[in-house]
Amino acid sequence: MLNKLVELFKGNKESAEHVFLRENNIQIDAEKGYIVDGIVVNELSERLEYFSNRKLTDFDDLEALFYKAILINEKIDLEIASQRYVARLGNTEENLKQLKTIIQKLNDYYKEFKRAR
Repeated sequence: MLNKLVELFKGNKESAEHVFLRENNIQIDAEKGYIVDGIVVNELSERLEYFSNRKLTDFDDLEALFYKAILINEKIDLEIASQRYVARLGNTEENLKQLKTIIQKLNDYYKEFKRAR
């Protein structure tokens, strides 16, 4: 009887992955992909394609995003520093910083839970 109660309480405990997703406001939708801070990140795929030099077209491949993040962040920083934003993408300092935050959260998630060790 005691073992059944222990198992019941163990089953209610959130996994570390679920806690991480909840704390970082990340959701995974089967159709839309990742949703970070209420933003469907695949809707930002045109910006991702631009900043990754056309290497990435969506946010679904976290491994590829992880390995391209340095290049992407450097290009974002350069655009912010120069204050010359790509108008066709609607880039502003605010939404570029938001993009960097989204990429950082997804990279942290990949590094912590998805990367093969």
